[in-house]
Amino acid sequence: MIGPVSRGAGWVWGQFALIGLIAVLCLVPPRWPSATWPWLWLAGFALVVVGIAGGVWAARTLGRSLTVFPRPLDRAELVVRGPYRVVRHPVYGAGLVLFFGLSLCRGPLVLAATACLAVVWALKARVEERHLADRYPDYAAYVDRVRYRLVPRVY
Repeated sequence: MIGPVSRGAGWVWGQFALIGLIAVLCLVPPRWPSATWPWLWLAGFALVVVGIAGGVWAARTLGRSLTVFPRPLDRAELVVRGPYRVVRHPVYGAGLVLFFGLSLCRGPLVLAATACLAVVWALKARVEERHLADRYPDYAAYVDRVRYRLVPRVY
């Protein structure tokens, strides 16, 4: 049986620490300049809604294969349908859309922490892909078909 540490608990703690930091930074200044605030807030709110919807869709598509750890569960299957036809890690991508939207609503410190979270998720996705390639013989063909990890046509 594989324990939490060998499944990648450090990545999980790191991402949750950054998410907690983002939550705290939402409560403190500085904010965006007041002249831009209404437009940034509206755009940010729309992105938060899109991020939540995308995250729910991706998580539901994964079903029983969903895990916070980079190593797949023993019962997991390789999911290549739904949002996984567009990017290989749509849960992370949707999370970044959500947190970027939150950054637009709150301020530049939230944006800086979101950028750090983007780096952590990009690195975590690489680790996860090594585990998926080891576990699923069809993963290399999937990577060839779905070129982007988190954001379509970008990364």
